Amino acid sequence: MRSLEEIIVERNPEARTRLGEIVSKNGERLEELIIKSKILSERETLEVLSEYYEIPYTLSIEEKSIDPELAKLLPISFAKKFKLIPIKKENDKIIVAIAPPLNIYAIDEVKSLFECEVEPVLTLSSTVIECINKVYERGREMADEIESEVLGITESEFQEPKDLLEAEDEAPIIRFVNSLLFQAVKEKASDIHIECFEKEVVVRFRKDGILHRVTSCPKKLQSSIISRVKIMAELDIAEKRKPQDGRIRVKVAGRDVDVRISTVPTTWGESVVMRLLDRSSVLLSLEDLGLEGEKLRTVNSLIHRPHGIILVTGPTGSGKTTTLYAALERINSPDKKIITIEDPVEYQIQGINQIQVNPKVNLTFANGLRSILRQDPDVILIGEIRDRETADIAIHASLTGHLVFSTLHTNDSASAITRLIDMGIEPFLVASSLIAVIAQRLVRFLCNHCKEPYIPLDDELVRIGINRRDIPGGRLFRARGCPECLDTGYSGRTGIFEILLVDDDIRTLTLSTSDSSTIKKRAIENGMTTLRMDGAEKVLRGLTSIDEVMRVTEEDSA
Repeated sequence: MRSLEEIIVERNPEARTRLGEIVSKNGERLEELIIKSKILSERETLEVLSEYYEIPYTLSIEEKSIDPELAKLLPISFAKKFKLIPIKKENDKIIVAIAPPLNIYAIDEVKSLFECEVEPVLTLSSTVIECINKVYERGREMADEIESEVLGITESEFQEPKDLLEAEDEAPIIRFVNSLLFQAVKEKASDIHIECFEKEVVVRFRKDGILHRVTSCPKKLQSSIISRVKIMAELDIAEKRKPQDGRIRVKVAGRDVDVRISTVPTTWGESVVMRLLDRSSVLLSLEDLGLEGEKLRTVNSLIHRPHGIILVTGPTGSGKTTTLYAALERINSPDKKIITIEDPVEYQIQGINQIQVNPKVNLTFANGLRSILRQDPDVILIGEIRDRETADIAIHASLTGHLVFSTLHTNDSASAITRLIDMGIEPFLVASSLIAVIAQRLVRFLCNHCKEPYIPLDDELVRIGINRRDIPGGRLFRARGCPECLDTGYSGRTGIFEILLVDDDIRTLTLSTSDSSTIKKRAIENGMTTLRMDGAEKVLRGLTSIDEVMRVTEEDSA
């Protein structure tokens, strides 16, 4: 019998190097590593594991093919824990769909329960969870409730909360808040906004960076909805005059989700924003982020430097933290000590020491950073440089042989240099410690189901800087909208990047305290591609639209 590694390399020879990297720095089973690392596509992963286990696989399962009576005999908690579901009985055998890695214990338990042989079929984890939610009618009920007229709720029905998805007899207000969480996770929304106005309470989801109205509630339900969310986050429900922050951890459709809660008082009541962080999602690689070709090679080179500061800049929600995590994951190895200080720690990475900022005990970025330096680290990640003290310590850390990653809120890469100097850092320290600044934005992918080709106008091409003769076939693509993308015309996001390398020319301009436009102009002369240039390249490839690139790069206009 061939090893799993041999099967993988035979099917995808290019995976050999990457496979060696992840195996050397992780102690998990190889089956689990290839699922998490995305070395192979989902189909390839199933094909490889199917050959290794010598059992069949399927990419999809039709709901009508599942025997609901069989499913009812298996507890939902067991099904979700082991990611399996009985499909049908055939020739005195139970066909069971199960997500890899194969769990022999779970299969034996199913065999004991049904008192007959079990024939496993491999499938995707997402397929199993979707089937479980449909068959057990948890997910469907929740999703339907959000679209009803707030469930026909009356104030007299409200009670205080208890559980999330597996509650069948909860009070309507609890089911309503739970349904918001379920629907948001299902639609891959990043935030839920609950906003109070004069005559109604409006609920909006932020999906792919854009807010969409989802539903509204009668004004009389306002206090009950806000109180429910506050209780979940263990906030003071009596305090309505000042902002509050909290967090909850919930299980939604088998996915472990962290929810950060923020409330602020407004004219018509408290506004609540719930930021969703899917703890079960796999960390993206640098390639998955949208880095390609020369840019990818440049970033790979930068993150393997022995010392210096690398800054990632951009507005809130532009993917800065995700980029830094991808960089850390790439360089994470047993011979490197990596410590992070974050607010908050968004994803746990095996092999990396992660510190959560805690102002209540005076554990700030600056204080935590001082302690980190006494821990003999090779690489340090600072969640954000917010003040001069943190910037000063970070720069001195880089000058004493540490590689430092951090984020900064600026519009473009060149502005990061002038921002550090404005904070009070001496220009010569900035020039000697900073090795690169990566500015980034997220643009939405055009929906593959409905994007339409068109011949662009000259004015559009001038705005984005595309030459008509460079357009493949003379046509670009634009958004249209269909049920698959909720009529937005877009689905999913990718990054566009601007990488400013601090070479001798940039150091000279930094020392002379030149303004950001001068620095940017020189960097472009030296070969830097701006955010808009990178966006234009993705427009030419049909990945996104001119409107989308212009939306996120407006300040980059000539």
